[in-house]
Amino acid sequence: MLTIAVDAMGGDHGPRVTIPAALEMLKKHPNLELIMVGDQSVLRKYLRAKRALDTERLTIQHASQQVEMDEPPSQALRTKKDSSMRVAINLVKEGRAQACVSAGNTGALMATARFVLKTVPNVNRPALISVLPTDRENEDVRVLDLGANVDSSPEQLVEFAVMGSVLTSAIEEIDEPRVGLLNVGEEEIKGNDLVKKAAELLTNLHDINYVGFVEGDHIYRGSVDVVVCDGFVGNVALKASEGLAKMLLQQIKDGFNRNWLTKLSGLAALHVLKNVAKRTDPARYNGASFLGLQGIVIKSHGNANVMAYQNAIKEAMLEVEKDVPQRISRKVGKLLQREDA
Repeated sequence: MLTIAVDAMGGDHGPRVTIPAALEMLKKHPNLELIMVGDQSVLRKYLRAKRALDTERLTIQHASQQVEMDEPPSQALRTKKDSSMRVAINLVKEGRAQACVSAGNTGALMATARFVLKTVPNVNRPALISVLPTDRENEDVRVLDLGANVDSSPEQLVEFAVMGSVLTSAIEEIDEPRVGLLNVGEEEIKGNDLVKKAAELLTNLHDINYVGFVEGDHIYRGSVDVVVCDGFVGNVALKASEGLAKMLLQQIKDGFNRNWLTKLSGLAALHVLKNVAKRTDPARYNGASFLGLQGIVIKSHGNANVMAYQNAIKEAMLEVEKDVPQRISRKVGKLLQREDA
């Protein structure tokens, strides 16, 4: 059985999304158990409305507090020791759950997870990684860091590359994932001191398949399996991509709704449009992982719908099954042993 702790109160929608998503995942996965963490009376009300109070493999863990979406991470860490977020992470620390999923405040989740779980030995900082689509059928790319660290050193970018390679190899079952470093050009002379130094270190690191610089548009071309960047750049790239996808889909929708002739054209192209919308739907890729922790913590988008939240839980299940934190720890340990030798 897989046991996942869910911060049921986190995010913009709280139990309105987390409860239905949890119930759907339990239907689909007989080997899954969920611990819903939050205000017991509130959660019971939502379960009662779904006629699911006696649902097997779902338990409630009471938490008296909730971290607000705009709350400073330091304040949440200091004053919200009985928050649904903190209690859910504690369950992982105690071994009662194998992973935690939360749609709550990203900064607070990062700070709390790092404080409670600690990083794996010799990893300096966790990194936030998620999946994005490419123009190749059934091929995706993983990008990190997406905002956990807005300032990174070259050595930390190397850590991100190693962790991203390990995760991608485990989940996608690729022996040597292609790792690229995000830059303003592919030529060696381009970029700032950070990426140039990181590139030098990665070139001399023979334990991962580093293929060189990639530009922003290459993220979606499927030319690499892992894209590495610092959190500031990664978060801007992610939000810009999400905004562009929404704008293009809206433009297409408005164009087909302009008059009766364009509506007929839209009907003729409906199948293709649905496939495009499905392929680029951010909900499909919901569930970013904090790599480098001694435990699995998955960050769902704050305004995730029921389907998107299910995908976040699914990502947690995959990482548990693939034993991701232990794989990262072993890989980093081997690298350090070789450096010492």
